[in-house]
Amino acid sequence: MNIVIAGDGEVGLHLAQELSSLENQNITIVDPHEDMIKMVEAHTDLMAITGDSTSIEVLKNANVKKADLLISVLHDERINLITAALGKQLGAKKTIARINNLEYLHPENKERFKNMGVDALICPEDIVSKEIADLLSQSAATEVFDFSGGKLSLFLIKLEENAPVVNKSLNDIVAMYPHLDFRAVAIHRDSNTIIPKGDDQFLVNDLSYVITKPGGIDDLLKLGGKQKIYIRNVMIMGGGRVGRTTARKLENSLHIKLFEKNKEKSLHLANQLEHTLVINGDARDIQLMEDEDIRGMDAFIAVTDSSETNILACLHARKFGVKRTIALVENIDYIDISQNIGIDTIINKKLSTASYIVKFTMHAEVTSIKCLSGINAEVMELVANPHSAVTRKPIRDLNVPKGAIIGGIIRGDDSYIAVGDFQIEEGDKVVVFSMPDAIHKVDKLFNNK
Repeated sequence: MNIVIAGDGEVGLHLAQELSSLENQNITIVDPHEDMIKMVEAHTDLMAITGDSTSIEVLKNANVKKADLLISVLHDERINLITAALGKQLGAKKTIARINNLEYLHPENKERFKNMGVDALICPEDIVSKEIADLLSQSAATEVFDFSGGKLSLFLIKLEENAPVVNKSLNDIVAMYPHLDFRAVAIHRDSNTIIPKGDDQFLVNDLSYVITKPGGIDDLLKLGGKQKIYIRNVMIMGGGRVGRTTARKLENSLHIKLFEKNKEKSLHLANQLEHTLVINGDARDIQLMEDEDIRGMDAFIAVTDSSETNILACLHARKFGVKRTIALVENIDYIDISQNIGIDTIINKKLSTASYIVKFTMHAEVTSIKCLSGINAEVMELVANPHSAVTRKPIRDLNVPKGAIIGGIIRGDDSYIAVGDFQIEEGDKVVVFSMPDAIHKVDKLFNNK
């Protein structure tokens, strides 16, 4: 697949690196900053062009007429929309534009942009705020992602010393609990990811990724040594787009206090948010936090523009006894260490953006996909196409590539945990956990070409 990525910094570069880890991708980066292009050329094998992506000449030099996919992810949404529209006219088969204005996501507006040549819109802040809302609804898990409206879910559970599964293998657990409605699909330990087999044991501090049916959630949390946390009072640090969008999603169901240190922005937020208490102040001020009842908070969400500030603020909140902490960490190098020092959940906009876009590089029908934080892997829901290889044999006889595992199946209104003798049928939605180097082979398994 030929892909052109227009960016102006780390988001475009990260996306290019993420997509280049998949097989058979020819990627060209267009960036206005010459120093960024020099870095790309020095450290990667990617094609790189310096220039303005709204320039027809630059797009022609990037060979956009042969692009299967054009992605524009600059910080200026106007440039992204123009780039996508021009690219479509110049021959790009499919175009994606990053936006900031949530109004553009309304169905009638998305149709307007499609008529202009912009096939898909992506708003990282909207995706991140939805992830945060989902996490607070299932607050015992470190990470949660639902498939088909919750018929199956991915849970990430960090195993504490009191977890009943610690020092037990998958075979042990199945023997003790034969009717479990969930399946472990990966274990992340010491910066390594394991696709577990029957004799693999769970250890303290493992990050365990599990596919579960709704009826299996309580058992899953019990075996993981977790208790449900009931969230009512939430403190948000940072009134930027992520903080504002998150508060708007939560304010009708939870008690929200939002800290913003910029006075003018605080006044603007107070006018925009109907049921959120907006506080003009710095949430790093310990005395101010105590005055605003940090000890009475159930969750603390730090979403400023500084990864370091968000990490430190969450650690302070944890010291005050806050049960649930979520930090926006844009520096990917910080994610692994952040998970190991006591922060419950890490959110990253670059990974969220990549989740949305990876599905456009696949031939099989992908209904949802999630790039996981702190682990170089994806979990996705794919439709079993007619006559595709995945429908020809029971799961145990399928040639599932190394680095991938089938976790569950959704058939109509029913969901199933994957077991060896299960036969996948045409039209089933199948949840698959996959490392990047296995995605291309998983794609072939579900595609009938």
